[in-house]
Amino acid sequence: MNLFADMRANVISALDEMVRAGDLPEGLSFDNVTVEPPRDAAHGDMATNAAMVLAKPAGAKPRDIAEKLSARLGALDSVESASVAGPGFLNLRLSGALWSDVVLRAQEVGFGTSKLGEGSRVNVEYVSANPTGPLHVGHTRGAVFGDALCNLLAFAGFDVTREYYINDGGAQVDVLARSVYLRYLEAHGQEVEFADGTYPGDYLVAVGEALKGEVGDAYVDEPEEVWLEEVRAFATKAMMALIEADLASLGVKMDSFFSEKSLYGTGRIEDALKALDSRGLIYKGTLEPPKGKLPEDWEPREQTLFKSTDHGDDVDRPVMKSDGAWTYFAPDIAYHWDKIGRGYDQLIDVFGADHGGYVKRMKAAVSALSDGRVPLDVKLCQLVKLYENGQPFKMSKRAGTFVTLRDVVDRVGPDVVRFLMLTRKNDAPLDFDFAKAVEESRENPVWYVQYTHARIRSVMRKADAMGAVPGAPRLTDPAEIAVAQKLAEWPRLVEIAATGHEPHRIAFYLGELAQVFNSLWNKGDDDHSLRFLQDSDPEVTAGKISLPLAVSVVIAAGLGILGVTPVEEMR
Repeated sequence: MNLFADMRANVISALDEMVRAGDLPEGLSFDNVTVEPPRDAAHGDMATNAAMVLAKPAGAKPRDIAEKLSARLGALDSVESASVAGPGFLNLRLSGALWSDVVLRAQEVGFGTSKLGEGSRVNVEYVSANPTGPLHVGHTRGAVFGDALCNLLAFAGFDVTREYYINDGGAQVDVLARSVYLRYLEAHGQEVEFADGTYPGDYLVAVGEALKGEVGDAYVDEPEEVWLEEVRAFATKAMMALIEADLASLGVKMDSFFSEKSLYGTGRIEDALKALDSRGLIYKGTLEPPKGKLPEDWEPREQTLFKSTDHGDDVDRPVMKSDGAWTYFAPDIAYHWDKIGRGYDQLIDVFGADHGGYVKRMKAAVSALSDGRVPLDVKLCQLVKLYENGQPFKMSKRAGTFVTLRDVVDRVGPDVVRFLMLTRKNDAPLDFDFAKAVEESRENPVWYVQYTHARIRSVMRKADAMGAVPGAPRLTDPAEIAVAQKLAEWPRLVEIAATGHEPHRIAFYLGELAQVFNSLWNKGDDDHSLRFLQDSDPEVTAGKISLPLAVSVVIAAGLGILGVTPVEEMR
């Protein structure tokens, strides 16, 4: 049930009737006609922009269109009144019976689920950190955002694959192997020194000891060419086990892991570039000097280039260096070529904010490889700043240089981390204060929403003890209607959030729902007729508890999308 979609269908039907009656010309597009909550609730329950967007193409005054549309919509049983405001805004007030129906439908598990995706296959790649150490707080935000986005898309009817791209093809994994080798020598009692560029974190101590247990002293004092490849593989496997454990502590489980290394020496990079070459998009050329470089600082070199400007990029991009080595971009092209080949209808990449310069070239590559058929959306997650009572939080000793995901989860728990990471849009910076994260107040959104759910579950337990079973909703007060109106927004909100790939909208909505519900609760302190439990009248109680039950179902569904467990009671 999507009340807004249903009313939009009524508006489109009325507009079609106006075309047939000659009140509107034929051939008009109604694609931009919307039905939304009004900016001011005092104006009504819904508003449509139909007259405003159709006036110019129809060659008519918006108010004239609105007046005729108002007459048709006002005749509907579901519409109590339709009024024209200003130059042609049309406000609708709905019949009271509709709100009772919304409450009944909202009690059903699955309320708000959508067929928007219609089974469309979506690959969401997120986290994808280098396998060189534990995940840090920046990865945490990307992990939460990506996982919640997957939940949201699945809720909206998409077939979602959660994927982790293992960056194990570059030089940083050789550095990891050398760092593990130093810990291996340490495990054999040797004194070692970590040179600049190696990883000194204590997290590699156990890996060095495990390597000793695996190979004994076989690599001690041996040259790098003897052990590098084997230690690299051993260390990468150990780091991925650590990363998977970190993700599990946050409630994140991937469907697929894809190794960058699997692209090298297998012809897969070459195949992807051949696909671009067959489209006339690969050529030999020399790029202009980068911005800020003086001519005398620039040495032009012929390289193999991808004509990415044909697909919206600012400049063409090198895929092979002048010495014949691949650029970083080449395996990324091959990886996305592989995803296209797996038959996905849509690709989503979740990157850190430092990858902003990579967006256009990657979109260009996917556009070219799929002939424009498969869209790629790249979501950038901005930095997270950690505080403790307003003071910057110190870095982890275990990691050596940064605050780990585990540091954050261990301090406040996965539910708090997940919710608070979604209280800002992904491309906005986020401040995370540990003290505020566990504060029991309205100012803490995760506590407030969980408190509201627990409060309702307490009511339902008491109602059950009374023998009261939720019945036909009794909505007599504007505060009760306001809760039902907010519930009615849920299916629409899910589709808007899923379409825009914006899971933060779910967190915002839950806070708004909790606020409007608690306003009704507080009103019951003065007006006992608004209390949900009416001890002297079980029948009235049965009608009253339908509303909080519906709210709890929607809150639980929203928290489920965020990956947060709804609590039954606060402790």
